[in-house]
Amino acid sequence: MKIFAATLATETNTFTAVPTGRVDFEVYGFYRGNGSVASPQGIGVFHAELKRLAQQDGHTVIESIAGFAQPAGRTLRAVYEDYRSQLLEDLAAALPIDAVQLYLHGAMVAQDYDDCEGDIIARVRDIVGSAVPIGVELDLHCHTTELMLRSADLIICYKEYPHTDSLDRLRELYRLTLQQAAGQITPVTAMYDCRMLGMWNTTVEPVKSFVARLQSFESKDGVLSVSLGYGFPLGDVADAGARLWVVTDNDLAKAEALAQRLGREFWDMRFDALQLPTPLPQAIAQIRAHRDGLLVMADVGDNPGGGAMGDSNFVLQALLDAGIGDFAIGCYWDLGAVALCRSAGVGASLDLRIGGKCGPMSGTPIDLRVTVRAIVENHSQFGLNARYPMGCGVWVQADKGIDIVLVTQRGQVLAPEAFEGLGIKLGDKKLVVVKSAQHFFATFGAIAAETIYVGAPGATAKDFSVIPYKKRSLDFWPVVENPWSA
Repeated sequence: MKIFAATLATETNTFTAVPTGRVDFEVYGFYRGNGSVASPQGIGVFHAELKRLAQQDGHTVIESIAGFAQPAGRTLRAVYEDYRSQLLEDLAAALPIDAVQLYLHGAMVAQDYDDCEGDIIARVRDIVGSAVPIGVELDLHCHTTELMLRSADLIICYKEYPHTDSLDRLRELYRLTLQQAAGQITPVTAMYDCRMLGMWNTTVEPVKSFVARLQSFESKDGVLSVSLGYGFPLGDVADAGARLWVVTDNDLAKAEALAQRLGREFWDMRFDALQLPTPLPQAIAQIRAHRDGLLVMADVGDNPGGGAMGDSNFVLQALLDAGIGDFAIGCYWDLGAVALCRSAGVGASLDLRIGGKCGPMSGTPIDLRVTVRAIVENHSQFGLNARYPMGCGVWVQADKGIDIVLVTQRGQVLAPEAFEGLGIKLGDKKLVVVKSAQHFFATFGAIAAETIYVGAPGATAKDFSVIPYKKRSLDFWPVVENPWSA
């Protein structure tokens, strides 16, 4: 069989004024036809794994584009339309094909396009016709639209948050898509709107067990796949919110009944599953009380993985005001501070203005006397099955053993390598503060004696009940106690 594959992904925070442009994709590497070779551990990781699976089964993969951008504001219209055109041109040139595999996000929004994924899948369908299976893999924080479901044969999203299972879901999608292409199954899908909005970590109960329950139905009694997409709360589009869908082998009634049953179960556990961050004053008290092992604090309000700028100072200022030392914090996206440190050189001491540069949600700048301890021109970290570049990384140290990581490429902390790759020894620290919401836990969970999700102000703060939506109806929990009453 001949399989066509393409990757285009970013998560759009529509409340962020900074748009997503061509440079934001190209800084991670944008590939056309060679992502699996040029970036097999980076943006091309999905294509590389697909080619590995296909090769061992005697199939051929035709690669199209492979691109990813760190979450920010709406993608520029011209950029989106150009990438979409490249994908569709490659598809038309590849015909005839036996199957399509698309690795998208689900919460990509461009100027004048609120549903980029639905737009792409529908246009792919127009080219390949009704007989060619289209399989789509989405991020857990996807908006799931009727256009997407109507245009694709199979849609599967990650089940884990942090997203440690992205390659597992790829293998699942590959298996099912080829079964359909071979005429062995006829996938049909039913979706249930849970009328909820939130972010649920799958590393803790009761969500951890609920994910296992979803998987317990798969591959038996005609149920092919079960997915729960959270939606992305910071994307103001009509279809934002948690939705659960079930794919069965040509049994729509079973899919509808199971989707409703599991969706209601998720609704019923909403209070038990609610995961609120710790207020900053309480977090400071917990730091003071902590004695043994490494305490990891997640600054969820300044998560670049959700579209924040990564230069917020609310947590750092609180730690300084409390007189707390012996901690590491990062990663700050601060081009000016990095430039000054590169000019000064390793070993130099200087007065440095850090963070607080991108807007009100960044807080105010902090002036510190620091010493430049390390400069790594091509700093990077490996997490969630891929290696992510961080640009030039700089380690500066202030009084009381305060270590700060500065980078030139915006991104959330995924692994201890973000610090240790610069020479910071986390084993010697009492506290490390990571600018991340949850993905850090995939690696930091193994070394943390305790983890705190701190509710400091920021562009990605988690009080979803007060987000000023204009396109998304407010008829959802927790804004409305019972959206079902209507």
